[in-house]
Amino acid sequence: MKRQMLGALAVLVTALTVTSARAADVTGNWTAEMTTPDGNSFQIAFTFKQDGNALTGTVQGPQGDAIDISNGKVDGNKISFDVSFNGITISHEGTVNETGDEIEMTTKSDSADFPGGKMTLKRAKAAEPAAASPPR
Repeated sequence: MKRQMLGALAVLVTALTVTSARAADVTGNWTAEMTTPDGNSFQIAFTFKQDGNALTGTVQGPQGDAIDISNGKVDGNKISFDVSFNGITISHEGTVNETGDEIEMTTKSDSADFPGGKMTLKRAKAAEPAAASPPR
């Protein structure tokens, strides 16, 4: 009897460990407000595609074309990736919240001209389907 209880407890602990180790799913569109050192702010958009632990996608700010992310990884509720443009590489590291709708992100740059910072990414809501027109 004691062995059966220990066995059942071991199965339960293993199941809980596997559940908590599951990677967050960040696939989709995200937005954030970015504040510059001079206090101005602008909207930035992220599009992520997750395949297991691999993360690909793009970042788009007000300056125009989307920029591909590189070195993207998801490990549990942690994500990381780099963005490179104009000879500057910005490293991003973030933590996905429990509900999966926000990512607290920290950025670091390899250029003194582009300081790092913090931002909160929010999952973009899916568009509501258009209401059907009544029959005529």
